[in-house]
Amino acid sequence: ELVRQGEALKRTEQMVDKMDQDLKTSQRHINSIKSVWGGLVNYFKAKPPESKPEQNGTPEYYANSRLKEAMMSSKEQESKYQESHPNLRKLDNSGLLTLFYTEYLVSSVQRDSYPKNQHLRAYHQKIDNNLDEMSSGLSRLKNLALGLQTEIDEQDDMLDRLTKKVETLDVNIKSTDKKVRQL
Repeated sequence: ELVRQGEALKRTEQMVDKMDQDLKTSQRHINSIKSVWGGLVNYFKAKPPESKPEQNGTPEYYANSRLKEAMMSSKEQESKYQESHPNLRKLDNSGLLTLFYTEYLVSSVQRDSYPKNQHLRAYHQKIDNNLDEMSSGLSRLKNLALGLQTEIDEQDDMLDRLTKKVETLDVNIKSTDKKVRQL
């Protein structure tokens, strides 16, 4: 949603820039009509550069890299979790498989830190696995939140820029309207 809003803001900013360019052209024409002197000034004054038309009618907007990375890693972690979750459920439902998993996959250093009772050891291992999953999920959420915050900050700056441009454009439009009414 933020990327879509960023695209809309970018298009709006480009339309405001185009309106400003058109307004400058209009003011040149008004000066030409208003007096001979204005026409001579416009003749010798450099023409404002024309803006290039958009390719395919839609400008490109790129979300910040932090948000992209967070979204990609989140999708990877989610797919890994979905791939591994059914296997974990099968292991957890069967006591023999849980004991097998605990006995052969736990390193000797970790084995010493768990209780000697096999059932308690299996439960401790299960708790550690759950905590690891929670940790990776929280890490994913943190990265997403940081990416979203960066994107929001960038869009906030874009909104500030756009507000200033619109205010300036509004003043210029009122001034041009006043000049046209005087003609």
